Amino acid sequence: MSNRPVFPRLETPRLWLREIAEHDLPIIATLANDADIAGNTLNIPYPYSEADAVAWRVLAQQGFRLGSAFTFAIELKQTQTFVGSIGVQVERRFDRAEVGYWLSKPCWNQGLVTEALAEVLRFGFGELNLNKIFATHLAQNVASGRVMLKNGMRKEGELVQHVKRDAYYYDLWQYRLTRQEYEQLKATGER
Repeated sequence: MSNRPVFPRLETPRLWLREIAEHDLPIIATLANDADIAGNTLNIPYPYSEADAVAWRVLAQQGFRLGSAFTFAIELKQTQTFVGSIGVQVERRFDRAEVGYWLSKPCWNQGLVTEALAEVLRFGFGELNLNKIFATHLAQNVASGRVMLKNGMRKEGELVQHVKRDAYYYDLWQYRLTRQEYEQLKATGER
């Protein structure tokens, strides 16, 4: 019998959010090796190799062991196919977390990340007992901002030239949802 904690498995109407498995690595390398995906994120390199996928999975496992991160594979229930990832980086000192996600291009504009984020917000406030969950996106990635807004998150700032990638500085927009705001959404039936 193992003393390893069990990684949570979350469910939505169309998705499983589960631990990233070794068998996911080749498909992660294929899907993430896309200039459009890399260009909309801060941490996905381009080109992206299977070695990058292995290193990312190791970091995800370390974060889970330390209780500081939950990095979920997004799997379509219907086909049992890996299509992206959503993760929560927890900062226990402040009872807050940052959420981030990416999705394979063939799955864009289907509401899948909106659905995954709703479940991760529920998990964060309900099971992790967080007080605040926030997320950022590059200013030019307005689709990511729409995902946050659809989940009741509120824009709280525009961080000008806040990050650097490939020798360029980019603006970040930050959104948040506090426990109180989340509870209000639940009380009004919006969540």
